[in-house]
Amino acid sequence: MTDATTSVAAAQAVRAAAARLLTAAAAGEPCAPVRDLIGADDVHAAYAVQELVTQARVAAGTAVTGRKIGLTSEAVQRQLGVDQPDFGFLFSDMAYLGGDVVPVGAVLQPRVEAEIAFTLASDLAEGRLDEAQVRAAIGHAIPALEICGSRISGWDIRFGDTVADNASAGAYVLGPVRARLDQFEPRVAQMTMSIDGVEVSSGTGAACVGDPINAVVWLAQKARELGEPLRAGQVVLSGALGPMRPVAPGQTVRAEISGLGSVTFTLDEPNDKEQV
Repeated sequence: MTDATTSVAAAQAVRAAAARLLTAAAAGEPCAPVRDLIGADDVHAAYAVQELVTQARVAAGTAVTGRKIGLTSEAVQRQLGVDQPDFGFLFSDMAYLGGDVVPVGAVLQPRVEAEIAFTLASDLAEGRLDEAQVRAAIGHAIPALEICGSRISGWDIRFGDTVADNASAGAYVLGPVRARLDQFEPRVAQMTMSIDGVEVSSGTGAACVGDPINAVVWLAQKARELGEPLRAGQVVLSGALGPMRPVAPGQTVRAEISGLGSVTFTLDEPNDKEQV
């Protein structure tokens, strides 16, 4: 097989994987993993699929509102056989405010985790993109709940699957508190998360690759490397502070993050929602 033939076959596989995921999302029915098409750990192919899915969503009228960082837990990285996080895009139709009702059909196979979100006050496109620059670019920290979702049946994922599937992004909920980094230190934050009043997860800022700021540094560098730098006004979900848990229709999820307060949502039947 020539190099040209191999390249054509690889491009066809990427398009087929994107089509499979887009069809699953449109139908509301999970699909088979895409690693049979692109491999389980081909980072380049997985992000190429993610790019096609993102382009399709933007073409359909959905705006990019930021990024999410996944695989920030060392345990999850070991499970998937990788040594770095991944990222996906956030879109305007994923965004909810604390107290909102999130429709049951908004996220396939929903699982929830508590995170610290950051809003960017300036671009992260030039310079060293080190910790000092990232801290200076952050406008505020916000308590957040990420509702992860998988278009892949039974969450049967490997690294290539989750990257291709937009890092298993589903929806996100931002709380009411906004804190500057001179008022709040993410690394030492304490988190508890409950479902219907029962604690189901806990952790600290240090559980997110040592410091949520470290995750944003990684993302800023990776996003620029791939040609889509982080921009002012975007939201960044920095990664889970504790274990992810499944959530069922009718349940209410609440997270408390020290220094930031609480954020909550209910997964239930559709209502009009207020966009962030």
